[in-house]
This record gives sequence, structure tokens and C-alpha cells, in this order.
Amino acid sequence: MSIGKIDLARHSRYEAGDTQPARRLPDAYWSLDAGQLVKQLQTSKSGLSGADAAARLAKFGRNTLTSRSGRSAAAVFAGQFRSPLVLILIFAATVSGFVGEGNEAAIIGVIVLASCILSFTQEYGASRAMEALQQRISRKASVLRDGFERSIDAQDIVPGDVVSLSAGNLIPVDGVVLESQDFNVSEAVLTGETFPVMKSAGRSAPEAGIAQRVNAVFTGTSVRSGTARVLAVATGSTTEFALIASALERRIPETGFARGIRQFGYLMTEIMLAIVIVVFFANLMLGRPLIESLLFSLALAVGLTPELLPAIISVTLARGARTMAAGGVIVRRLDAIENLGSMDLLCTDKTGTLTEGVIHLDGCLDVEGNPSGSILLWAHLNATLQTGLKNPLDEAIATTPLGDLDPSAFTKVEEIPYDFIRKRLSVVVLNNKAERLLISKGAVQNILEVCDFVLGADGQLGPLDDRQRAAIDDKFRRWSAQGYRVLALAVRRFVGQSKFTRSDECALGFAGFLLFLDPPKQGVKETLSALARRGIAVKVISGDNRYVAAHLAQAVGLRADKIMTGEDLSKLTKNGLFASVGATDLFVEIDPNQKERIVEALRRNGHVVGYLGDGINDAPALHEADIGISVDTAVDVAREAADIILLKRDLAVLVRGVDDGRKTFANTMKYISITTSANFGNMISMAAASLVLPFLPLLAKQILLNNFLSDIPALSIAGDNVDADQLRRPRHWDIHFVRRFMISFGLVSSLFDFVTFAFLLLIVHAAVTTFQTAWFVESLLTQLSILLIVRTQKAFWVSHPSRLLAGLTLGIAVVAVLVPYSPFAPWFGFVALPLPVLVGLVGITALYVVASELTKRWLFDKGSRGSARPKTAKKVAAPASGPEKA
Repeated sequence: MSIGKIDLARHSRYEAGDTQPARRLPDAYWSLDAGQLVKQLQTSKSGLSGADAAARLAKFGRNTLTSRSGRSAAAVFAGQFRSPLVLILIFAATVSGFVGEGNEAAIIGVIVLASCILSFTQEYGASRAMEALQQRISRKASVLRDGFERSIDAQDIVPGDVVSLSAGNLIPVDGVVLESQDFNVSEAVLTGETFPVMKSAGRSAPEAGIAQRVNAVFTGTSVRSGTARVLAVATGSTTEFALIASALERRIPETGFARGIRQFGYLMTEIMLAIVIVVFFANLMLGRPLIESLLFSLALAVGLTPELLPAIISVTLARGARTMAAGGVIVRRLDAIENLGSMDLLCTDKTGTLTEGVIHLDGCLDVEGNPSGSILLWAHLNATLQTGLKNPLDEAIATTPLGDLDPSAFTKVEEIPYDFIRKRLSVVVLNNKAERLLISKGAVQNILEVCDFVLGADGQLGPLDDRQRAAIDDKFRRWSAQGYRVLALAVRRFVGQSKFTRSDECALGFAGFLLFLDPPKQGVKETLSALARRGIAVKVISGDNRYVAAHLAQAVGLRADKIMTGEDLSKLTKNGLFASVGATDLFVEIDPNQKERIVEALRRNGHVVGYLGDGINDAPALHEADIGISVDTAVDVAREAADIILLKRDLAVLVRGVDDGRKTFANTMKYISITTSANFGNMISMAAASLVLPFLPLLAKQILLNNFLSDIPALSIAGDNVDADQLRRPRHWDIHFVRRFMISFGLVSSLFDFVTFAFLLLIVHAAVTTFQTAWFVESLLTQLSILLIVRTQKAFWVSHPSRLLAGLTLGIAVVAVLVPYSPFAPWFGFVALPLPVLVGLVGITALYVVASELTKRWLFDKGSRGSARPKTAKKVAAPASGPEKA
């Protein structure tokens, strides 16, 4: 194998369609000596200079799988014309033009274009807004630049960078390990291997597969424990992850709301096809012209179809995401807003959510429970010299004043990083007596496991017998019941030994205790009450011991009657956990891998589960939950697994997010409510009328204009007001209720359409053009009226719409009345209406409003009585009004 100098210029070779250079990597770089690889990449073990890194970034592109920042404006606009209905209308308009109906074709074309422009402006604006929000939570990485460690955007890493990694990091590059300490990496995303793999500097065989390259790390994998420095070799589209990204992409389960929208689409499609086919052939059989029958049938299809629904959903979600961002909640996946609004159970740890999250070191005590300066000094050395996962306990120790104690007399020799199996962190220091002192800190039981001795007040070691173990356990329980988080400290002296591993954590001397206090967060009781008022229960899942967790639960108003420990859980089968998980108040002493089992069991019980976590081992539970919630300061793997990011670890922020989520989807569903009420009834009436009248009740261009005008107020629904009582409980999509809603309001609408027909034909004796004009006006007025009625479950005059919605509705109503008198009325086949006809139409519309209001009350009263049915898992937010059930 030839090992020559890499020609960096050859890295700039482009592949077809790429805007980022496709770099050619060293052959089997994992088999090369680190020094040779450093030389080939024209870098050093102290990293690149800032200028060199900037030049490489400009040449090789950003460290992303794709260089696209999003769909272009042209692509979004072109996408509006891919709708089958739009394409059919364009085809029909083109046919009209060829057969001499140029005026008809032009009007249809203008209306279609206007509708597409409306949809485009909303969708494109929504996509740009979401891209801006995503930038607020971009991932950072630590690299060596100009000899110093710096935090940069992970997308700015280039080949030749030296990247520093520690527990919790998502690895941002493919590269080789230059140095490491107990460095374990989870490669399940690439290899499927469940257990972490130990990585260290060295060389692997050229033919080694990904799983056998023990000196290499890969993009998308995560650090489970330890620390390392890695030389970046491949970034962006040249990484192993990019090569199989399509196969690795996590399939996000379809949400209940998305499933409901899909079912609604199927329902409307079935109805539309049936009506269009019947009307088209019936009109042909009645001897009407082919083109006229085709256009009329297609216009009916457009009238029946909620063609703006994708744009309405995009706009409402994007607006909701912006509102939530202003309140401190960043949405990583828009679909997550649906689940957030429907969440009825929140699982969370206690630190930082139920407590202040600002932990104080309240005591450094020896084995007898007396204050000890030695315990404080050893704890300080352990906390400040470790380089692994940062945690608030170490920060609390580091910020505690030392008084006359002098840590400068000690130098670090070795570190044995923390992991979630040992639950210990050890640091070896050298004192001025040339002694090496191993200081181990961790959970009390885990420290006791490796202790054979106890350190007395005189500094002498004695055997650790059962009586002393019982005394230690008694102190631990007593302090825990008082709300303290208790850690233990143990030491062991070595002479002459220079290398240390986990196996040296044995025969330690139990030295004393560290007592931490994290008081309940101010106002957390009120916040938990606010969640309860919204139908959201809270369950605590904590690694802390049962005494601390129970004390805190009682302090903040949560029940602590039924507690399940990790040991209890490990003895339960899947069905056993399913049967008992719902009645459990607190889950304590939980191992990280048990969190996912708890969330899964709760979901099987029919709950829509939110999980709030920020640690390395929270990622599986975040994936399993219906709504994964993390915080901006979380480790990389937790942030990437979450659907929602809180900019502040505060349940009050989450409460606002739940409200915003419910408002967002209440407004989304209003459009469906409108579509399934007056629109549906009007189109059914029109189809029926076309079969019995000697003329078409409306021309195709009149139907399209009616549909276009009625959609304009609908675009303002995203910002409409939502009734407070619609935020009080989770709601769930119910396709059966959609059908009942559609049939009930459709029948009322059709009834008043037939009343209008009777008024026009039997009382007014209207001519064809007068009939068509009058029904256009009445149809549009009833659609605008129903918008104001079904947007709320209250009486429409009690619940006030937003100013924009009210203004647009009133404006379009005025347009509806004035259109027949406008100069362009003849273009659409309209004529001026006599005053008696106009008055009659207004009267019919008023009666329709009363009947619709009564129908709404009957329908929602019946829905409320039938809402006691059991819930099913994975259902999500329902609307403030319209097709939903509480």
C-alpha cells in the first residue's frame, strides 16, 4: 500500500449534483500510524491554525450530510402545482381554450394561479421561519485551534481538526483516536451492537470492518464514558454515516393527528370521486355539453377538497413554533407540537425540574458524621481534576470555599472516569510525600462495594465490619430522609505504581460523606397544579434513593404512597410492569436502561407520554416517549433524541408550551371543521341540483371563485383566539366524530340550500343568471357564517375571533354582496340582484346561523357524554372545536 502525501487539492473533486466537494480519503486510514496520518493531513496533534481551518472550510464545505439549507422558493412554488386537483384543473382549462372557451379558460387559470400563490406565500414563509428556529439549537464541538481548545459549531469542523470528546458527546466526524482514557463509544447506530466498544489509539487491520476498527470513531455514534482526542479524517458527505444515511434514518412513528389527517383525506377523496363521477355522467346523460359538464364536475371536486389544508397546517405549526420559541420552547420536529398538546403524562427526573437545580455542598463529614477538612480537600481534588462528563455535583464541590486547605500541593497522575455501571469516579493524585492517593467518589452503596476498610478520625485504617456498614447505612438513610443527596468518598494510597485502571478500585478505605442540598424550586407546587388542571399527571423517574425522592415528592405536593425501585422493576416481566406501572407514584434508584421500559409500559397503558431528560442514558427513553423533551444545556445525545428543546429547565416553560401546542392544533382543526360543514353541504346541494334543474346551479368559474374567496379568511385561522376551556385537557382525533360532524352540518347546510332554491324558483321566479348569482352570494355568506360558528364550542357571540379573522370574514362578506354590482360581474356570469332577493338571502342566512348554532350545541353535548371511552396510545391533540373528542 502506497503511503504518500495526500493531495489536498484532489479533495475538491465534485460529484454530480453536489455543492460540497467530495473528498478522497486516505486508503484504510485506520491502519496507518497516527504520526503518518497527521503528516498526510498536513496538520499536527495540537490542531489546525484558525486561518488554515477557515481555508479548508471554504474548500471542503461544511460538516453536514447535505449542503442544502432548505427548499428554494422556486421549488416550493412549483410544488403547489403538483396537486392532482390543480393539474386536472389546468388540463381542463387548457381543453376549454382549445375548444373556443378562451374566456372561461383564462378565468379558471387566474383563480388557480391565485390559489397557488396564496398557498406558496404561506408555506414558504413557514419553512423559512422553521430554519431560523433550528439555528438556535445548533450543535457545538470542542476542537484544538491555534493550540487552544475552543468551542465551535460542529458544522465547521474540517479534516485535520483535533476534536476533544467526553461522555455524552455525539461524535461529529470520522477519525482516529490520538489519545484516550477509558473511552467507550456506542456504535449501535452503525453496527447494531448494543454494548459500548472500548476505543484507544493504535492501528487496525486494513480489511477491518467498522465494528473491528478499535482505533477509529464515526459520525453519529456517541461517547458513553471516558475522554479522548480524535483526529478528524472524514467530514460531511464522506463519512460512513453519510454513506448509509438513508438506511439509518430513524423512522418517526406516525402521530395520531397525522394519521387522522390521512384518514380524513381518504374520506374526502372517496366522497369526491363518487360525486364527481356521478355528476359528470348524469350531466352528459341530460344532454349538456361535454366541456361544461367536465368543468362543473371538477369545480365541484375543488369545492369539496380542503386544498389549502397543507398550507394551513404548515402556517399554523410554524406560527405555533415561533410562539413557543418566544416562550422558551424550541420545536425540533413540527409534528411534535401535536403530541405535546395531547400529552397526559409527564415523566421527569427531579433535579432542575422539581428542584432549583443549583446544588449546594452542605456538608463534608467523616465516618462519624463530623465536619472534616480532609474530606472537603479530597472531594475538591476529585471534582476539579476530572475531565469527563460535567455535572452539577462536581460544580458544587468546586465552588465551595476551601479556607486554609491547599490543593496546589497535589498533582494529577491518572483518572478513572465515571460510568453508569460502577457509578464511581476516581482520580489519582501525587502528594508532596511522593505518595499516590486514589480518591474515589460515588453513590454510597457503590463506594461501599469496593471498601474493605474504614478511615477513622485519627487518619488510621480499620476493618470495615458489619456494624460499621450498618452505621453508615443508617446515616445515609437519615440524611436522605431529610432531603440530602448523599455521596461517599473513599481513598487508597499507592507507592511506586504509575498506571491505574478500574481494577485498582478495590480495598479502599471508606473516608466519609458529602451532603448536597437541592431545595424544591420556588413555585413548583403551583406549576404542578397547573399541569394537573390541564389533565397532565407527573411521575418522577430518578436514580436517587427512595428517601430523597419521597421527601421531595411530599414537599412539592406529589403523591409518594407507592414507590417502585430499580431492584423491584428488574424482577418484573413486561406484563407485570404493564400491570403495576400505572399505580406507581415514584420510580427510584432506577438504572438508566430501565427508563425506557417504564415509558414503554406507560404508553401501553394508553397514556400519551412526555419524557423530560438531559443525560446520556436518557436518549432511549426520549426516543420511546410520544414526546421527547430536553433542555438546551443537555448532552448532545439527549438533545438529538428530543422533539422539543426547553431553553430553560423549568416546568413553567413546559406549561406554556403545552398551551401553545393545544392552541396551534385547535386552530389547525378549525379549517377541517369549516371544510366538513358548509362547504360539504353546498357541494352536495349543487350536485343534486344539477341533476334536477334544467341548467347548472353554478358555473365552474363561479364555484372556483366561491372556493377561492372563502379560503382567504381561513388563512388567518393560525392566529385565531382559542377558548380557555379548550386548553384544560388533552384531546384526541376521532375520525368517527369527523363523519358525524360532516353529516350533521352538511345536512343543515343542504336543507337551507334547498330552502334557497325554493325561494328563488317558486317565490322570486328567478332567471338562470339571477339564480346562479343569488346562490353564489348565499353560498358564500353561509360558508363565512359557519366559520365563525364552528371555530368555538361556545355560542359564537360569546367567543370572540381574532381581529384579523373577523376583519377578513366581514370584508369577504361585503365582497360577496357587492360582486354582482361590480364592473367585472359579467366575466363570471353575474347580474345585479333586486333588493327583495338580497333581503331574502340575508334572512335565509340568518335562519341558517341559528340552526347551525343549535346543531353545534347538540353535537358537542352528545360528544361530551360519549367521551368517557378508554383512550388508546399514541393519540394526539384535538382541535378547539370541530372533529375531536376529549
